[in-house]
Parts: sequence; C-alpha cells; structure tokens
Amino acid sequence: LGLVGESGCGKSTAARAVMQLPAPTGGTVLFSGKDLTAVRGEKLRAQRPQIQIVFQDPISSLNPRRTVGDIVGAPLRIWKRGTPAERKAKVDEALDAVGLDPEIARDKRPHEFSGGQCQRICIARALVLEPKLIICDEPVSALDVSVQAQILNLLEDLKARYGLTLVFITHDLAVVKNVS
Repeated sequence: LGLVGESGCGKSTAARAVMQLPAPTGGTVLFSGKDLTAVRGEKLRAQRPQIQIVFQDPISSLNPRRTVGDIVGAPLRIWKRGTPAERKAKVDEALDAVGLDPEIARDKRPHEFSGGQCQRICIARALVLEPKLIICDEPVSALDVSVQAQILNLLEDLKARYGLTLVFITHDLAVVKNVS
C-alpha cells in the first residue's frame, strides 16, 4: 500500500497510528480483523511483533554503541524468542536476507556502514520477528538514487519471499509507483 503526500501532511502520523504509538484519539485501525484502537494492555502487546516499522533515517535509528548483531537480535531478546544459538541463527538469516554477510556485519557497529547498509540493518531488524506488516516510513529518501533503487528492489524481493504487506510512505510519486 502506497501512502503519498507532501511534507507535513500526516503520513508519519498515520504510521504511528497504525503502530499505536501513541494510540490515536479518533478513528479505527483494523489489522487482521481487529480494531487495534480498541485493544489495550497485553492484547495490544501481543499484536506488536506482527507490525514493524523502518524509519526514514537509518543511521539515527540505530544505537551507535551496539553491534549489528545486538541491534538485529534485540527484538528476539525482548520477546524472549529462542535460545541464544537460535537467536544468533535468526539474526544471521535476517542479515543474509537483506544482502549483508553475517560473519562480517554481526560484530561491527553502525558507524562502520554506509547509509544504504544501515537501512539494510534496519530492515533486518524489522524482519527478525517475522511480521505480517512492515511500515516503511520514507525508507529511501535519505539515500543516494542508486542506493534507493537497491533498497526498493530489496523490499520487493522480501515482500515476495516472506509474504509481507508493506505500507510504503513517501512524497515521491516515482518511488511509490515502483513499489505499489
């Protein structure tokens, strides 16, 4: 689903409403037949792993003190999924899926990567919980044009490979035409 609009029109606000961060003050958000605005507490928490977000600025959305393996594996630790060995394997699988060599990337920190590589790390972090929906909030606007094409192709491949639904937010009609 492409969500297009000029700067300041509420695209990112709509993304946060879907994520329930914070809960919207009006309207409904339907996900898998459930109105997320009517769900609270533990029931809402149980829905969260199914909806992930990739932000516009990949570098600022990554903790510079953590290794890539820690960053991508954090959702698995938070949600207490798998043993340490299973989490490591899942992190490696996600890094490989986004085109990063896990052996090289896992122990490095975000500042050692380019903007496009950092966006791949953010996408791997979003993938690791096997969500049904990934919200891409202007995921290529901070990247060079050649890198934009690589990330768009990657998202298209991941959409098919994992059966993902993408909400793709942008102000660029050419980009959303390619994705949607």
